[in-house]
Amino acid sequence: MALMITEECIACDECREECPNDAIEVEDPYYIIDPDRCTECVGYDDEPSCVPVCPKDALIPDPDNVESIEELKYKYEQLQKEE
Repeated sequence: MALMITEECIACDECREECPNDAIEVEDPYYIIDPDRCTECVGYDDEPSCVPVCPKDALIPDPDNVESIEELKYKYEQLQKEE
């Protein structure tokens, strides 16, 4: 499941710096997560890197983009091939 950013976002840039997949994009007035690039850091780390650095707890699971661990791993592997 990809994550999403709620309206609580203050656009502090903390999460963007932590994302290994460049999934977080600048939108006005707050940031958004590209669900095609978000793997919840599966394959990279044990937990999403963006969640603990958010001062507003504005990152939550995206109910519109539910994926299994296997699907997230596969997506992460495909993103690594792009680099």
